[in-house]
Amino acid sequence: MNKESLVTEFKREYTDDIVKTVIAFANTNGGELLIGIDDNGSITGVDNTDTTMLKVTNTIRDSIRPDVTLFTLCEARTIKGKSIIAINVQKGTAPPYYLPGKGIRPEGVFVRQGASTVPATESAILKMIKETGGDSFETTRSLKQELTFHSAGKFFAEEKIKFGNEQKRTLCLIGEDGAFTNLALLLSDQCMHTTKLAVFEGNSKLVFKDRVEFSGSLLKQLEDIYEYINRFNRTRAEFSGLKRIDLRDYPPEAVREALLNALVHRDYSYSDSTFISVFDNRVEFVSLGGLPKGISFSDMMLGVSVLRNSHLADVFYRLHLIEAFGTGMPKIMECYREHEDQPNIELSDNAFKITLPNTNYQQDVSYKKDALTTAEKRILNYLSAHKTVARIDLETALGLSQSVTIRTLKKLLDNNLIRRIGKGKSIRYSTTKRK
Repeated sequence: MNKESLVTEFKREYTDDIVKTVIAFANTNGGELLIGIDDNGSITGVDNTDTTMLKVTNTIRDSIRPDVTLFTLCEARTIKGKSIIAINVQKGTAPPYYLPGKGIRPEGVFVRQGASTVPATESAILKMIKETGGDSFETTRSLKQELTFHSAGKFFAEEKIKFGNEQKRTLCLIGEDGAFTNLALLLSDQCMHTTKLAVFEGNSKLVFKDRVEFSGSLLKQLEDIYEYINRFNRTRAEFSGLKRIDLRDYPPEAVREALLNALVHRDYSYSDSTFISVFDNRVEFVSLGGLPKGISFSDMMLGVSVLRNSHLADVFYRLHLIEAFGTGMPKIMECYREHEDQPNIELSDNAFKITLPNTNYQQDVSYKKDALTTAEKRILNYLSAHKTVARIDLETALGLSQSVTIRTLKKLLDNNLIRRIGKGKSIRYSTTKRK
């Protein structure tokens, strides 16, 4: 009898572990598993072939996903007067094949390595998924299959839209093999892609005021992030005659569209987070992935839409979170049509950044400057003429006492007219410059 090899495996008797070898053959180059032969090649035989064959076929059918029975053939053979069972396994067309109880992870996916069956590495699993599903991240099989949809179910229920297995298949959350796709992962409570949001003091990233990370279903993240940003979106009142006019720092529609763009159109093949930064004079949204292939910056600004995540966008459209494809950028620009400061868009091969200016920022700064005391004006003018200045230098140059200088610097800092650089004895001050 031949020795065990890449495509041959011996088993003295039936055990449930044979499914690992079947999975390994189906994920690699196929092979033959022979039950009734010892590891050294000696033939021990199988006493009851019919009962054993029934166990084998039932185990393969019930314990491997996707269904691999189409690629297996189980038959009884006689060698040297003894009965054995041969399980011939072809290479499957929908790898990775896996144990449903373990999932699409190294402990559930196996490959052949020489004459041994071993757990597949995560990179090997990802390669199999990509080769099976093509280049579409949304429709490839998710590595994580234990998914729940409590948050997504709430959104569908509020819109009175059914969200059962039939609908999940139609929306491409469940693939043709019956497994959850990456789109399902993005909408599930177990979504691994997060959004990090930071609130900074002033207009630079020197001092944090608050930091928070949003996780879970992208639908839940959208709702939670919008509510959080809204806490910092102040209302400024102006009067035109007897009529009061309320002006938000950021047009709510512009915030909404920028947030939707960051979550719906980013490239989720990258594992890092989406980033949102809130400053006194602006909000920045940074998402991974440049423009999709086939679209230019000018195309995007005109409303031309080439969707990277078309199925994800379709879900948001069905939930009435997106009114129409390709209208996001034009809407944002329209919100700022009457304002001097305009939104800024920056692109690279792997990132997309939208900056929304605070429409009330200049009025706030002008008001604060009009109310300055003499000492505050002198310090501000001196800082404007120098890049950075230590407190002791201000006292010496302007002839101010230590207590007056400390008190004045604190008020200027509180009004975001200057900024503090460094810590301890190395602290220096400079004017707040718009970026």
